[in-house]
Amino acid sequence: MNPQHSAERRQAVVWGPGEGRHYAMGGMSAVFKADGDETQGACSISEWWLEPMAKGPGPHSHPEDDVFYVIEGTVSVLVDDHWVDAQRGAFVLVPGGVTHDFENRTPARAGLLNVSTPGNFEKDMPSIVEWFRAHGHGHR
Repeated sequence: MNPQHSAERRQAVVWGPGEGRHYAMGGMSAVFKADGDETQGACSISEWWLEPMAKGPGPHSHPEDDVFYVIEGTVSVLVDDHWVDAQRGAFVLVPGGVTHDFENRTPARAGLLNVSTPGNFEKDMPSIVEWFRAHGHGHR
C-alpha cells in the first residue's frame, strides 16, 4: 500500500459567497474558508474585510508566508517599510519574517483573499478577536 494513500481521505470544502467561519474585529472582519485539518496544515485560506477608513491588524511579522489578493476596493498594504495601494486584482506576497500590515484608506469597503502557508492560523483567531475587543481597535 502506498503510504501517501493510507491516511484518511479529506473532505472537500465548499462555501457559498459570504459563507465560512466569521470573526469580527471592529472595522475589520475575517471569514475563514479552510484551515487546520481541512488542509492538513498546508495553508490557511481566509477573506479579510475592511470597512471604509478601517485600520488593519497593525504592523507585525510571523514565520509564515502571506499571500494577499485584493478582491474588492483598494487596500493599502505595508511591506517592510513601504506602503502600496493595491487595487482590485492586485497580488502581494509577503515572505515569512517580513513586517507587514494592511488597512483601508478609502470611503468604500475593501477585501482581501489571504493564503497563509503553512496553515493552522485560525486556531489563533479567538485570542486575536479578544485583543481587538479589549483595545477598541479598528477605525482610523
